[in-house]
Amino acid sequence: MEMNSSNRNIDIEKLEQIERGKRIKFIREEELNMNKTQLSKEIGVSGQFLGLVEEGKGNLVYKSIKRLKDLSGHSADYILYGLDDAVIEKTKKCLEKYSETQIMNAIDMIKEITLFLKDI
Repeated sequence: MEMNSSNRNIDIEKLEQIERGKRIKFIREEELNMNKTQLSKEIGVSGQFLGLVEEGKGNLVYKSIKRLKDLSGHSADYILYGLDDAVIEKTKKCLEKYSETQIMNAIDMIKEITLFLKDI
């Protein structure tokens, strides 16, 4: 039986939710050295709900993500999507010697190159 795009999207979202839960659990246990009760109190949810989030069966709301971000020092992009925090900082460091105009021109050139390569 063929899976339609709607079912694929649900499966992808579920996998993302599970991975997000694993990241949150890792942050809590390995970086913050907190138990569920401690972290849940800090981010404004119940310990039971935090357990569901860590199991990939729930999602934190904006306010709780912001509190976790502030508490852990991780970006929301890392917490939500697993994007490496260091990439953002490294990119900022590399680009700080260039003007905004120079950066925008380089982005435009990259767009042109990708369009050119797409047609090959």
